[in-house]
Amino acid sequence: MLNRRDFVRLAAAASAATSLPATMLPQAPKKIRYAAVGLGRISCQHFMPGTKLGQYGEITGLVSGHPDKAAKFAAEYGVPQKNIYTYETYDQMKDNPDIDAVYIGLPNNMHAEYTIRAAQAGKHVLCEKPMANTPADCRAMIDACHKANRKLMIGYRCQLEPTFIQARKMIQDGVIGKVWAIEAANGFNIAPNEWRSDAKYAGGGPLMDVGIYSLNACRWLLQEEPKDISAHSYVDPTDPRFKGVEETIGWVMTFPSGAIATCNTTYGASQEGFTRLHGSKGVLEIFGYGYDGIHMSLRSKPAVEAPQPDMNKDPHQFLVESDYFSRCILDNKEPGPNGEEGLRDMQAIARIYAAAKKA
Repeated sequence: MLNRRDFVRLAAAASAATSLPATMLPQAPKKIRYAAVGLGRISCQHFMPGTKLGQYGEITGLVSGHPDKAAKFAAEYGVPQKNIYTYETYDQMKDNPDIDAVYIGLPNNMHAEYTIRAAQAGKHVLCEKPMANTPADCRAMIDACHKANRKLMIGYRCQLEPTFIQARKMIQDGVIGKVWAIEAANGFNIAPNEWRSDAKYAGGGPLMDVGIYSLNACRWLLQEEPKDISAHSYVDPTDPRFKGVEETIGWVMTFPSGAIATCNTTYGASQEGFTRLHGSKGVLEIFGYGYDGIHMSLRSKPAVEAPQPDMNKDPHQFLVESDYFSRCILDNKEPGPNGEEGLRDMQAIARIYAAAKKA
């Protein structure tokens, strides 16, 4: 129990604190306020929970065509009714100071439209990958955000994941010597009636969805752009799951350094994601592109201890992604995985599809 002397001392300290200028009081970190555009799995199960756990972002708006779903998540995240929008009222966010940025978790064919409209409404944009269905759409997104002086980041969460960051540094430092060959794969057996296997929405098959991880990993780890590309694709004509998209596609990229990457992806079989780099001094393997459990293995001469696996569980990667983009906005810095990065992947994907068509 406080005695009289302690009480007087604490009361005096409290009084002094309240009289301090606001700039001298401890300040909570400023947060970037996000509207989640599209309440599908990636928004509701991953990005929104990750942002809620982070330090620099919060969910203050929702955009959905389903009022019941919007009401449910509004209650969970404390989003007021005035900050809930439909796709028809989306542009009205321009007049809402409670929203600084949007997270776009929509089907691929909607990325360009809703990025451009967000920029025109004065909002920064974190857009899921693939950036869009065509390089032309990617360029339009970049131009719209540049014109509005808004940040544009593409959701390449693996570029912010500790294991991938460590692997890239090890390659730069020559731990496995000169990289001559890469093998990469990622795929799964897709369920019927998924929008991802419909060209109208997805713009392509597994290459656009999970194959892009392998493509981006090769480019990002090597810090090079492919010089030559060849490809082959296949779809089982008796399988009703695929509507104008490939079931399986494999491609080979030759890089200016001489490194050759052999990659494949499928919607027809379970395929554990991995990236294996063969260098003149050793082999580096990264296992997984998923939301948790990414880890690596290293065999080198002389022997070097591999970094410990990243054991952080979902939605940690989305926490990191949300906080990273929020800090880019707060500090006025260009995001690493920006629109130009998304465009380069889409340009490579267009070349892969063109090569497969000719094969």
